[in-house]
Amino acid sequence: MIGWWGIAERAADVPETRAEEIHDDRDRAVEALFSEHRRSLIRLAVLLGADDAEDIVSEAFYHLYRRWRRLCSTDAALAYLRSVVINRTRMRLRHLQVARRQLQRDSGESPAVSSEALALLRDDQRAVVAALASLPDRQREALVLRYWMELREREIADAMGISPGAVKTHVSRGMAALTRAMEERR
Repeated sequence: MIGWWGIAERAADVPETRAEEIHDDRDRAVEALFSEHRRSLIRLAVLLGADDAEDIVSEAFYHLYRRWRRLCSTDAALAYLRSVVINRTRMRLRHLQVARRQLQRDSGESPAVSSEALALLRDDQRAVVAALASLPDRQREALVLRYWMELREREIADAMGISPGAVKTHVSRGMAALTRAMEERR
């Protein structure tokens, strides 16, 4: 049977002790992933431009916890988390862009960068971050995952939902654009 009643019937067929074991395994696995990978996932969200990186990572772990039984294997959990972080960051950035454009139209102001953020970065770091921010989303994501997160092409492809060949293309084009931007700066 397909539908919610089929799920309920299958859950009822599982002995109570077995259901508790499955639940405990999920709890332990998600807790281990959280303690081991939370910081790197927050770093990923920050490098992709999220201003609420901790919230995004928390949401990713929430989605993982809810969908734990749907994973094809527990090894896929980290790739799933990265994918959720990338997608949530992308969604938040799009939302913020729309909201800022609307605010600018309403007030007639130009966008401002916080002075605290600028003061924290050295000049060369600012140039790299600015050049990185000017890249298309996919190129920026591929570069961040490759060079800051040190992921392999297959892991990047899984996280971004694209083929390894597309990862190579995005990384190559992104590096070429960053190189041009840094050479123009000199």
